[in-house]
Amino acid sequence: MRVIVVGGGIGGLALGAGLRRRGFEVAVFDRDTDVAATGGYHITLDDRAQSALAELVEPQIMRRLLASGSALRLRERDAFWDRRGRLLGHGPDLSEDSSVDVDRITLRMLLAEAVGDRLHLGCRVSGVGHDDDGTPQVMFTDRAPASADLVVGADGAHSVVARHLAGGQTNSPAGIIGFSGRTLLHDLSPHEQRRLRPRSGLAVGPRGAALYVGFLDPVGNAALDAPELRMSVTTGPTYIWGAMFPESAATDSLRDLRDVELQTALLGQFHERGWAEHTLEVISQADPHSVAGFRFNAASTRAADLAPWPAGRITALGDAVHATPPTAGMGAGAAIRDAASLLNHLTESATGNTTLIDAINQFETGMRQRGSEALTLAMRTVRWILATDTTLGAAATAVCTPILAAAARLRQ
Repeated sequence: MRVIVVGGGIGGLALGAGLRRRGFEVAVFDRDTDVAATGGYHITLDDRAQSALAELVEPQIMRRLLASGSALRLRERDAFWDRRGRLLGHGPDLSEDSSVDVDRITLRMLLAEAVGDRLHLGCRVSGVGHDDDGTPQVMFTDRAPASADLVVGADGAHSVVARHLAGGQTNSPAGIIGFSGRTLLHDLSPHEQRRLRPRSGLAVGPRGAALYVGFLDPVGNAALDAPELRMSVTTGPTYIWGAMFPESAATDSLRDLRDVELQTALLGQFHERGWAEHTLEVISQADPHSVAGFRFNAASTRAADLAPWPAGRITALGDAVHATPPTAGMGAGAAIRDAASLLNHLTESATGNTTLIDAINQFETGMRQRGSEALTLAMRTVRWILATDTTLGAAATAVCTPILAAAARLRQ
């Protein structure tokens, strides 16, 4: 069985690695020319995502991942603040949490290594379809078409493959514009270091503005103490923050800005909403070149709406099907679980235990449930942020724990 994977993000590379490991003929095509040149900063892998990944890659790759990841169990309970920096409550106890934070670049590089020479960079896909014999086919802008027994779209929220299957877009703007950046712990004042502490947290203020501050330390909080295996691009205690505003013409225009200009504009948006100066230090002291903007897209939270096509020899996974805002930290993990599920169903087909179409049907059924679960949690936080009014105060303590249970994993 020959499989073509369109897209070399986390889900596509995870699937490519698993297919290669089990002896399938696979080719992964991605438009990027460098796997390290990727958007986003870090992601969270819970125990389900880690178990799925262990099915897809060799044990040594998993060891290097854990040696390069920051263990949630080693940080303090997450915090919930108002716009003035007043502590309103704490998130759940993390001491038994097996989740790991890892730089997106680090994970992508490890997965690309596992895919090896089956990864083809600098290849821009223009469409998918079938040849004269009904065989799935992938078309490119700058190379000859390629055919396979199965084509899998792992090409993100703006997927060419999923759009072909669904006959249109599979998601829409979530209503929030996001901006993120990186700030080293030692670049903050002693006061802010004491307030933020080695933990993640979320602050929400008037007019739907929110600031998530995530703590990442793959050295001091390594999930696996094996310095010789470490390859994290983050080498010390760092806050990876995410600023969120309701989508509007004013906030959307910020996405055209870069570096210091964008950093300054973000601070201005928070100042207009009355945020205390010290709560914005994590933004003002960030590396200006790390500051970037993202539109949050979301698919339907209803499982029945996801992958609305009959099972066939072209399918899709991850954000191509269930585009998920980063407000629950489950998007990348869901894509990895999709990849492991598809691999297992394809293995059943390859051994003759089921037909390929039945295998794809079973995979898509499970994927709809996974996608609905991740989207429901992510959109719950989005709606809560958007509904926040100008009177947010101590009453927020009553809702901070369930919100932080999802929002403390804000990654992407």
